[in-house]
Formats: sequence, C-alpha cells, structure tokens
Amino acid sequence: MKKKVAFYTLGCKLNFSETSTIARGFTEEGFERVPFSEPADMYVINTCSVTENADKRFKTVVKQAQKSNPKAFVAAIGCYAQLKPEELAAVGGVDLVLGATEKFKITDYINDLSKNDFGEVHSCEIEEADFYVGSYAIGDRTRAFLKVQDGCDYKCTYCTIPLARGISRSDTLSNVLENAAQIAAQDIKEIVLTGVNIGDYGKGEFGNKKHEHTFLDLVRALDQVQGIHRLRISSIEPNLLKNETIDFVAGSKTFVPHFHIPLQSGSDTVLGLMRRRYRKDLYVDRVHHIKQTMPHACIGVDVIVGFPGETEAHFLETYHFLQELDVSYLHVFTYSERDNTLATSMPGAVPKNIRSKRSRMLRGLSAKKRRAFYEGQLGSERTVLFEGENKEGYIHGFTENYIKVKAPWDPKLVNTLHKVQLSEIGEDGVVRFQWMAEAVKA
Repeated sequence: MKKKVAFYTLGCKLNFSETSTIARGFTEEGFERVPFSEPADMYVINTCSVTENADKRFKTVVKQAQKSNPKAFVAAIGCYAQLKPEELAAVGGVDLVLGATEKFKITDYINDLSKNDFGEVHSCEIEEADFYVGSYAIGDRTRAFLKVQDGCDYKCTYCTIPLARGISRSDTLSNVLENAAQIAAQDIKEIVLTGVNIGDYGKGEFGNKKHEHTFLDLVRALDQVQGIHRLRISSIEPNLLKNETIDFVAGSKTFVPHFHIPLQSGSDTVLGLMRRRYRKDLYVDRVHHIKQTMPHACIGVDVIVGFPGETEAHFLETYHFLQELDVSYLHVFTYSERDNTLATSMPGAVPKNIRSKRSRMLRGLSAKKRRAFYEGQLGSERTVLFEGENKEGYIHGFTENYIKVKAPWDPKLVNTLHKVQLSEIGEDGVVRFQWMAEAVKA
C-alpha cells in the first residue's frame, strides 16, 4: 500500500508553485497524493507570514488534518516556519518544522511517519538561503504558476519576506525556458510568472549579484517558447517595470495586457517611512505609459492602510490619488505588526478600528474601479480562456485583460480559448458576452 500525502498552501502564488514541486518529489518517492480533505498518512502545510490572518489560519489547518486522521504525521514548511519555527513546533499535532532551505529536501527528514512527542525543528540561518530551487505549479488544466525568482534585497520597513526567504536570486534563463516548455507540453494555455521580486530577475542567476540577464531578457525569451498561448506577469515593483518591458508586452504574441503593480501608499511621506524605492510621480508615469500603449490594459494595485505615521490627511491623499488614477482594481491590506521589522517601533501607531475603516473605504473604491473598468470594456471583442470548474451550473473564464466572464456550463469549453464580444455586467458583477464566429484555439 502506498503511503498517502496531502498538501495545503497558505499565501501567495509562489508558495503554490513550490508546493507543487515538493509534491512531485513525494510522488517520485512512491507516495500517493490525495486531497487535503481526505485521510492521509502525512499532511504538509506550506505556511505564509505576510498577514496576521495567515498565522492564525495555520492552527485551523492543523486541526483539519487531525480531524481527517488523528494519527497522521504533520509537517510545516514555508515562510512562517522559517520565521517562527519554535512557535509552530509547539502547536499540538505538529511533528516536523522545516525552514527556507530544508523544505525542498523534506523527504530526507521523514522516516516511518510515526508521531513525535514534540515538533522537530530543522531551520537554517536565513543567510544560508542563498541557492535557487526552480518550481512550477499546475493547479488546474488551464493555468500554471512558474517561479522565476526568489528572495528580496529590499528593506521595506513592514516586510518580513527577506527574513523568511533570504537574498534575491534567480533561476537560470535556460531552466525557466525548459520549465515553460514542459508546462506547454501539458496543454496548459496560460503561464503566470511568479517570484518575490520578479522585476529583479537576473540577479543571482549564476550565484553572484551580477545581472547576466534582465527581466526584459526573460520576457523576450519566454515570448518565443512554442505552445504557450498566454503569459501573465504577476506583481512587479513600479521602479523595476521599465517602459521597454511595457512596450514589448504591448506588441507581444503571448504576454497579456495585465499588470499588478504594488503602490502601498499614495503619500510620498508614507512611502518614505516604508522605505519604498519610488515616489508616486514614478507610479503615475508607469500607469500612463501602460494606458498609452495598451488603453484596454488591466492594472491592479496593492495598497496598505494604517501604516504607523499614516495620518487621516495621508490616507485621504492615498484615496484621492487612487480615485483619479486610471487603474482597474485594488488589493487592500490592513497593516499588521510583524516581529523583527522596523515599523513595529515607529511612532504614530494607527488604532485598529481606524485601520479597518480605511480598509473598508478603499475596498469600496476598488469595487467602483472594477465596475468602471468592466463598463469601459463592454462592446469590445476579447479572447476568453475558460476554466475547469462547474460553479452552480456556470463556467467561468478570464479575458486577456483579466475581465471575469461566465456562461452556462459546457464541459467542452474547459481549457479552450474563444473570441467573444462583452455585452453586459450581471447582478453578480460578472460579465456576460456574445459568441463570435469561431474559436481562437481549441
């Protein structure tokens, strides 16, 4: 009988890509992978520590595993496991905690899967996380997350990621292209590029700090890989998103007109406190350049509310800045104190009820922005990639510029690309469409 292993991933697309790679390692070792909701001999939880909520979720996930099989071996890996290994090891039911470098060798740390009286910790000093492990995730038949870079050399005052993932380092260009070709060979239509700071791609590609290749080199090379229909850039820092890259995407065969660009604050004062590497005028320039070259492009924005020192005036400056900016949606994060970050000792802490109020205001603005973007696209012809899940009798998909659409469920549509004309926004906020004459690619 094969031993059964199940995985649960908290956090970002990068974590999902790494979970998939680690899971393939278990399969090669003779394990059978099963859904997390089913009984298994071992449960692996890939943790996140970006938000306070992600920390709390870990205990809930451990309880879920124990409910399925109280005797199962439970391992914690990932960012939270690197930052606070002893804390995770103390959670009831946890048998093994592996840090940033050890997680990729997890099968070396398990033997007969018998439960431990106390959680066993193997966690390196983060300075030792200086080598690169490539990975990609195939979560469904339509889309894959391809990791191209890891770690970060930036020193933002609120962020624990450099402490959890180490220095900025990149996959080799040849390996990225090989992974992309492997994904394309599995008839997956879209690849999303992921990393901690993907615009820094090229640094550490050959174990040093030189940039043998740049992010633009990466984009140009990936555009030539046969069999990929869509390439999507995930979050990229505004100071690293060069106009040359924007121009290339505008004329690309496969890169889609969708950018997600962290802002964090629309106040230069707060950006200074955060130690961000740009000010809002640069951000405006990037947005304007995208819209000049691709008027139909979708632009997403990360923003943090309630950072220490953010006054009501600073927040309103951010609100009005985003209100006037031609962006499509917001990802709003409420600031939460993280151990070992400079921000925790800064004066001017914002009361939590004020943080929540500001978050609600920006979430409301995001809904208006998304609606306005969708309305501006009605009547246009777009290409939809349909996904694989039957949701209450409907199939959903996304246009190249990230507009969500739906149609009555039809299994033949799964993982196919079709030309449509966007016609109306439903009560649920999802766009309806008219079919065009023919499928783009089956």
